[in-house]
Amino acid sequence: MFNKIILSLKHFDWILFTAVLLLVCFGLAEIYSVALGQLAINLLNFKKQIFSIISGLILLFIFAIIDYHNLRNYSNHFFIIGVIILIGVLLFGHTIRGTKSWFYLAGFGFQPVELIKLILILFLARYFSLTPFKINQPKHLFITASGIIIFMVLILVQPDFGSALILFLVWLVLITLAGFDKKYIISIILTLIIILSGSWFLLFKDYQKQRIITFLNPRANQFNQGYNAAQALIAVGAGGIMGRGIGFGSQTQLKFLPEAQTDFILAVSAEELGFLGVILILLFFSIFFYRCLYYLRRLNDNFGIFFILGATSLIFIEMFINIGMNIGLLPVIGISLPFLSYGGSAMIFNLIMVGVIESIIIRSKMSY
Repeated sequence: MFNKIILSLKHFDWILFTAVLLLVCFGLAEIYSVALGQLAINLLNFKKQIFSIISGLILLFIFAIIDYHNLRNYSNHFFIIGVIILIGVLLFGHTIRGTKSWFYLAGFGFQPVELIKLILILFLARYFSLTPFKINQPKHLFITASGIIIFMVLILVQPDFGSALILFLVWLVLITLAGFDKKYIISIILTLIIILSGSWFLLFKDYQKQRIITFLNPRANQFNQGYNAAQALIAVGAGGIMGRGIGFGSQTQLKFLPEAQTDFILAVSAEELGFLGVILILLFFSIFFYRCLYYLRRLNDNFGIFFILGATSLIFIEMFINIGMNIGLLPVIGISLPFLSYGGSAMIFNLIMVGVIESIIIRSKMSY
């Protein structure tokens, strides 16, 4: 066992890990800064985030040492567990800001949808790895679509539109990369447009409609529904090149910027660390993506390839949407920034995902 650990650490991609760790440190510094802006400084969230990071890093190394093929073998079981958990949170979960998506135990919250993201990637990676030469058959599209629809329906009931959208986009990216005919992809996109158009009249609530209207014309309602996006833009512009320094961002410290440690942590970083700080954050994300994609050419295992594609797609989509929210390019839909935003569930499962990627990399190096 000891020799296995040593061998795993020898083939561990420390560059990828360092990029992730630095992103985590950036986020932790800004969460601390947000805590300083409270009337009575309360470091509870900061301490919780440290606990989540330490737990996540331990799990990262555990999953890196474990052979990832074990996860592939039980991916269908994980899928069933995921469905049960989503049903459970609807029955026994806690409602926060109108969304019933949390379990609470001993003061700690667990958001199951973060686990579902990992389960979905495992499920799709296993399925596509077993049917690489027949992938264009419509039945494979139907089977994978059925899986994603089950998750999406249970998540939309909570309701959590943002997370459901993320799952759909990950599935759409993976079926595109898996080699499905373009006519299927175009048909799916057109169907989605029709569904969203119908949802405007049948499903969307007033606040959801207002978010879209505000996105299209943010200045029209910047003191109500458009307030968050407007304040984020002010914070981003106020940072300049060098930033105002951690703990000295007026938008954050004077509490003008809502959801500063979650949805708008990039705006906090831009104000306090400036343009250069944001460039560093984007650089570390770029290193993470580059190191993940670098190994795809060296893998001869389809499950490993699809898992890395799914994981990087998930992180990229969440990063892209969050940055778009912070600079006014996309509507605010409650998507946090991976590795930086406050949130124990997201942090732990994102780090577990990195651990699985490391496991794939380690075993690919062993087979060279």
